[in-house]
Amino acid sequence: MTSIFVRSLIYNVLFYVLLVFWILVAIPTFVMPPRAFMAIAKAWATSSIWLMRIVCNTRVDYRGLEKIPAGPLVVASKHQSMWETFALMPFFDRPLFIYKRELAQIPFFGWYLKKSKMIGVDRDGGARSLIDMAKRATEEIQLGRQLIIFPEGTRRPVEAPPDYKPGVAQIYAKSGAPCLPVALNSGLFWPRRTFLRYPGTLVVEFLDPLPAGLPRKEFIAAISTSIEAATDRIVAEARAEQATIFGRVPNVAVKES
Repeated sequence: MTSIFVRSLIYNVLFYVLLVFWILVAIPTFVMPPRAFMAIAKAWATSSIWLMRIVCNTRVDYRGLEKIPAGPLVVASKHQSMWETFALMPFFDRPLFIYKRELAQIPFFGWYLKKSKMIGVDRDGGARSLIDMAKRATEEIQLGRQLIIFPEGTRRPVEAPPDYKPGVAQIYAKSGAPCLPVALNSGLFWPRRTFLRYPGTLVVEFLDPLPAGLPRKEFIAAISTSIEAATDRIVAEARAEQATIFGRVPNVAVKES
């Protein structure tokens, strides 16, 4: 565990050094089209993943890449970690995220969010804020973007009971776009509320896309069933691998009821 602690400490320091580096590199994109900034953002994501592999020995296995549709898309991903908030970007042409509006106040970082037309939401704004968010998301998807959204709304511990919110179904229904479910086991390698980063094989699995036009209840049932089944499978794979690496399964996630 000492080695994991040291490696994690080194990675976290370098992660933020790398973030500052790419923020500075991106400054010229303020006077360029949004695609220029997105190219920089994808480079940051790719380099951060590479750094985690080199420093923490965390490999990433992407499965089902051939299932990613082109064009407008709702990407509904499991959310266990901060990792997927940046690591999914490189696989989409014009990725779109919904972020907490407070992040827009951070110098440079917040300016880039606005420049790339990401969607800020006031979590204390009530129903009106959520309606405005869904409207903007729908408009951006219909312009050809790929919304990467976490249907449970926030990070969930590994093996916590699923808690899918209706907001994703509203955006899906109004956008008229297909949906790509995504399963992952990132919470075993980049856990919540700790700086430790664990070695092993982090798996991201792109699942069979759902066509546009499903009834909302059927849609929620379909994405939750497919994401949870695949997530359970790849979490079990990772736990078996970690038991081999450590001689036991490290206590990196706490199940919540």
